[in-house]
Amino acid sequence: MQFRRLGRSDLMVSEIGLGSWLTYGVDVETERATACVRRAFEVGVNFFDTANVYGRGAAESFLGQVLAGVDRSSYVLATKVYFPMSDTDRGLSASQIRKQSEASLRRLRTDYVDLYQCHRYDTGTPIEETMEALSDLVRSGKARWIGFSEWTPAQISAALAVPGVERFVSSQPEYSMLWRKAEQVIPLCAAEGIGQVVWSPLAQGALTGKYLPGAPPPAGSRGASPSTGRMMGRFRSDEVLAAVQRLRPIADGLDLTMAQLALAWVLRQENVASAIIGASRPDQIDDNVGASGVALDAGVLAAIDEALGGAVGP
Repeated sequence: MQFRRLGRSDLMVSEIGLGSWLTYGVDVETERATACVRRAFEVGVNFFDTANVYGRGAAESFLGQVLAGVDRSSYVLATKVYFPMSDTDRGLSASQIRKQSEASLRRLRTDYVDLYQCHRYDTGTPIEETMEALSDLVRSGKARWIGFSEWTPAQISAALAVPGVERFVSSQPEYSMLWRKAEQVIPLCAAEGIGQVVWSPLAQGALTGKYLPGAPPPAGSRGASPSTGRMMGRFRSDEVLAAVQRLRPIADGLDLTMAQLALAWVLRQENVASAIIGASRPDQIDDNVGASGVALDAGVLAAIDEALGGAVGP
């Protein structure tokens, strides 16, 4: 496993991180989820990402349980705040950041998180209030660094313009061969010392190649699950799945799996510190970490673009 510095912070994160959206504490039974986390440690993963809203606290509680007793300095722990936790609890007001951060720390069984992230931008709260509340968390030692997820360049710039507050070090956008909107924020982030920890680098599993056009999703896959299959959206279309299959000869020629090719493509960006994967089985982690350290030359990148063609999103 190779490691990269996250933005201007002192955090060194594994190129492959383990996330918990739609998996731990929700759809994956505890014994199998625990095996995944343990395997992640064994193969060098040190970055674990979650959010208060995942399972309405269930994912954080699971991680708090499975990480109990593990040397706290041996891993980087990230969580998020914004989405509703009740009919009245949501957003990035100072009161919500205080309340939700305390609840997250209790569930995670830790005194601090390494990275506390705004899960989305809150148009209903002044950016000054949000940044001051986040800064209080850092200065009290409850969060070491702060970040955001899916913010626009204008929103990022507004936060950076607030005087006397802590600065963001991370951005968490959706980013994959099939969804490239993150490239709109990468130049600004790179200039401002903000690194990317990207989610859905495998496009909800579509880039693994296991989903075939015109065929039902494989039994036991995310796409076959009533609760998670709907999240795949456009990545389930026959056009996209046919384009993905055109990547197979490229992966085979490099002696890579389809997932490894997709992860190496994301990691080609210097500003990407870590690609966050989801795993329901330990062998998926073994496959994914094989992408760490893989370099793709210009010819391979051009071949990927040609294969995907119009299937690529913004």
